[in-house]
Parts: sequence; structure tokens; C-alpha cells
Amino acid sequence: MRKGSPLYLSLTLAIVLMTINIALMVVWIILAASQSYWGTLTIGTIAFSLVLIGLSIYLFLTIKERQLSRRQINFVDSVTHELKSPIASLRLYLETLQIRSLEPTKRAEFYHVMDVELKRLDDMINQLLQVARLDAIGKNSEAEDVCLKTLLENCAKSTSDLHRLVHEEVFDIQVEPYIVVAPQIVLDMIFRNLLDNAIKYGGSVPKVWIRTSIERSRRVEIYISDNGAGVPPEIRSNIFKLFFRGEDELQRTTKGTGVGLYVAHTLTQKLRGKVTVDERANGKGSTFKIELPCKETTS
Repeated sequence: MRKGSPLYLSLTLAIVLMTINIALMVVWIILAASQSYWGTLTIGTIAFSLVLIGLSIYLFLTIKERQLSRRQINFVDSVTHELKSPIASLRLYLETLQIRSLEPTKRAEFYHVMDVELKRLDDMINQLLQVARLDAIGKNSEAEDVCLKTLLENCAKSTSDLHRLVHEEVFDIQVEPYIVVAPQIVLDMIFRNLLDNAIKYGGSVPKVWIRTSIERSRRVEIYISDNGAGVPPEIRSNIFKLFFRGEDELQRTTKGTGVGLYVAHTLTQKLRGKVTVDERANGKGSTFKIELPCKETTS
């Protein structure tokens, strides 16, 4: 935060006013108590306290506004970077196809890469659109019986393809065929975002483990673990906020826009579920736990 900026001046003013308010309140209490003006003491103390509370709320909201503003700036930077990368790649391949005569195998390879880059662009745009229409997602879709095992396997396969990875080499899926009653489009968005996050923040050679268990309260727990650096405890409560990223956008090494976990968290809450993050129990990395109401187990 730069000195001389409007936010810096606002914070300084709030702190100065709070200090003056506290000093005046102490003086008021001493003077009123020494003269036994108990009614005046009570009224004055309440008035000073209300002013102090108001200034504290103002300071809190100012800091929150600063944090949101910074996340929004980082979001714009990351989206700009994420858009430029596939567009530059597509332009390069198109120009090569236009100026050179390539062998059929090489041409087919170029077309495949261009198709992947287009899917990457489409996936990112869809993710951004999800944020704008979170309240409407699933409203026009009827809840249905969804087998978690099938859903997770399909999401893992599509996420692997998006990152140009071999599905069997990345994912270790050992889940039971529990049934969740919900719009499939909502469940699909939740797990695609979580699996995409697990790959992006996994190790240099990503590995993702998916497990399930069920509680007595008929709630299924899905555990998604990765082999990445993990999520520091001090930011675990923040990673599900909109636009939040755990690193400075100018120094970032991981692709992303900071909306995937927000989408997953918000949609999980819509299903009366919960998503949390912790360190991986058996090694380096993170484990995301998703709790959802469960109907039964398939045969």
C-alpha cells in the first residue's frame, strides 16, 4: 500500500480518530467520576463507545475493500495472461499452416494442438460465466440419482484431457458407487473445478487420489488429495473466496483465475453440503473434503 494513496489516508485518519476518541473517553470518565456525575458519565461513555464502534467498523470495511480490490486486480492480470497464452499459440500454428506446406501427420498434430487450445479457452470462459450465473445454475435442472463413482471417473477423464495428461497416470480412484440426489450439472461443475485445482497445484508430475466414505448421518465424504506443496494454514479460510489466489499474480507460477474453488464452494453449499481443505495425511500435499447428502449405495 503506497503512502499518499486514498486508502492509506483513510486508514491513517481512522486510526488517529480512534486514538483521539479513546483519549477523550478516558479523560471524560476521570473528570465525571471525580465529580460524581454518574448520569453524565454513563451517557458520555455510551456516546464515546458508539463512536469507537463506528470507527472500528469503518476500519474493518476499509481493509476488506482493499483486500477485494487487490484480488480483483490479480484476477484481471491472471485472466489477461490466461487468454493471451492460447491465443498466441493458435496464432502461431495458424501462421505456420498458412505459410508452410506440412506433411499430413504434422498437419494433424497441429490441428490437434489447436483443438486443445480452443477447448482450454472455452473451458476458462465457461468458468468465468459460471461465476456470473451461480444463482441460476441448476435451477432449471431436475435433481436426479447420480452415481458418484461414474461421475468422478468422467470428471477425472475430461480434466486429464484438458491438461494433456494420461488419465491412468494421474488419478488413483477408489470410490464406492454412492448415490447423490442433485442436478448432475451442479455436481459436474463442483468436481471438475476441484480436480482441475488438484492437477494445477499438484507436483511437477501431478498425482491425485480420490476416496469416499459415508457417515451414519447418511452424508457421503469425498476426499481429493494431491501431491503439491499444500495450502498454508493461514490462508485455508480464504481460498474459497472469489478471486483469491495464494500468491502474488506478478510472481505466480500456476495457471488459474481464482474462481474455481469459489464456484465449487458456492455450489456445494447450494446442495446443503460443505467443502474444506487440510494437509494430506500420508505425505506432502492437500486434501479437499466434500460432504454431501447421500441417498444409498448401488448394487
